[in-house]
Amino acid sequence: MDLLPYIETIIEVSEDPLVMAARLAEDGPHGEFVIYEKGGSWSYAGGVLADVRLDRDGAQMRGAYEAHLEWSDQPLQQVRELLTMLPVRGWRAYGCVSFELSYGMTGNQEHLGNETLLHLMVPCSEVRFDSGSAYVRSTDSATLAVLVDLLTAPAERKAVPAVSVDVRRVGRDEYCDAVVSAVQEITADRLQKVILSRPVELDREIDLIATYVLGRRNNNPARSFLLCMEGLEAAGFSPEIVVSVTSEGSVVSQPLAGTRALSSDAAANSAKRAELLSSSKEIYEHAISVKVGNDELLTVCDPESVVVRNLMGIEERGSVQHIGSQVTGRLAAGRDAWDAFAAVFPAVTASGVPKTAAYETIRKLETERRGLYSGAVLTVDQSGELDAALVLRSVYRQHGRTWLRAGAGIVGQSLPEREFEETCEKLDSVARFLVADALTARCSDED
Repeated sequence: MDLLPYIETIIEVSEDPLVMAARLAEDGPHGEFVIYEKGGSWSYAGGVLADVRLDRDGAQMRGAYEAHLEWSDQPLQQVRELLTMLPVRGWRAYGCVSFELSYGMTGNQEHLGNETLLHLMVPCSEVRFDSGSAYVRSTDSATLAVLVDLLTAPAERKAVPAVSVDVRRVGRDEYCDAVVSAVQEITADRLQKVILSRPVELDREIDLIATYVLGRRNNNPARSFLLCMEGLEAAGFSPEIVVSVTSEGSVVSQPLAGTRALSSDAAANSAKRAELLSSSKEIYEHAISVKVGNDELLTVCDPESVVVRNLMGIEERGSVQHIGSQVTGRLAAGRDAWDAFAAVFPAVTASGVPKTAAYETIRKLETERRGLYSGAVLTVDQSGELDAALVLRSVYRQHGRTWLRAGAGIVGQSLPEREFEETCEKLDSVARFLVADALTARCSDED
């Protein structure tokens, strides 16, 4: 089979890559796109050259190559197999994974609905920004020229005032009741920890692109993203990664657990930090999460390579500060990035301990399925590199609905009012930087 070629160029750029990536999303030639930021480097992927999806019927590829694999007991292996069939040299895929994939990771379909569990696209066009330059490629020269023109156009400075949203005005009683029920489950030794979340509905149209720019300028995430994929839109400022795997096989996961508010008051932040690091509840919540992360990497890495680094450091993420640690390792022979992703997904800090019992409690006590919340936005490429951001601190839009969502880690010592306040502190990372939009959504279900 002939390989499909990209036409490529490298140009000098002088603007903020955040602004340029947002311009490509706003004015670019592609209705579907993903912007992904890793370590201060931005990438833009637009248009669908090839499309890979996973649902309860199996894995499908459409576009440059078409194939279908029936559902199996290891569904991510099917995704890997489809990607190896791609007739595209140097491909890189971008996309998202639903939290509900966790219910089917071992092949059991009992708790799966009709949702798309994984959706990746290999883009028609891609732009990667790096130190004053932009690597631009596309499948046709006309689109390449449009992208270059957008990247070299003069900057427009627009004032974007934020919309005020009070995330404390709704959901308190229902959430506190759920926390009480979860603590009862923990006291009965059914599990040790569970993350319970709550949605907050928005009653106005939001400009997600402007929200992404404003929110990113006021957050310091581990990863950030903006996506529009067949009716699903989201802008997020991820506080942690699910997992990151290099082409050489180095693996990193980053459990964050234990939270206090973060403000512009340095003295108050210092007091909150001391409180956080002296709280037996927060330290226990963090410790059991790190233990699970360590055990998960041991299943796919050389045992001697698995270590915990930067144990219980403080990570500042927007409106909150967390206790954070890194668990690292090196893939064992015969293992690859998809094995590492399968070992750690979903992140223990967004599910619970043990995970299977946490899933049951989440299904019982939360009011709706999670979808993208606490799933992942990721990139994966032909070299074997994979990087997956945990989807938290995000705003979502789909089927005419726009909402926020946040959760808190519940353990036996949890107090309902404190856990509710923790969800509010996390929601403020996004809720304070929403930008109103009188226009209809850019990415509709009919696109």
